[in-house]
Amino acid sequence: MNLTKSSTGDEITPLAMAILELVNRLPITMRTKNFKGVRIEEGKVIENNYTGPILEKVLKDGKIYNETPKEGSYKGIPILAVPLKEKDGITAAIGVIDTTQGIYSDIMQMTKRPEQIKPNNSKGEFY
Repeated sequence: MNLTKSSTGDEITPLAMAILELVNRLPITMRTKNFKGVRIEEGKVIENNYTGPILEKVLKDGKIYNETPKEGSYKGIPILAVPLKEKDGITAAIGVIDTTQGIYSDIMQMTKRPEQIKPNNSKGEFY
């Protein structure tokens, strides 16, 4: 696969499908810098000319966003979106739609290894 800033929704679908499986089939959105992309739910492409407000923010700022959009296809549903960066800038944005209403994000935080969690008091005890 040759992913570029100008890859289309059809061209990025195999990568988005792989990510879909990695996140236990939570809906996925993905687009490249120059073209709208793909929206996948339940293993099926719903749209192959898709963009959303959080993906747009990621492409503009190159930052990770974990927020709930006020508009668009996933209005009111938490989204975690990340940039795919290369030497010459941002190539794409990938979003996971947390249809569990935040439980997915909470589980990711709770299942961190103990060495990744900071102690809650001066004695180094964990709560």
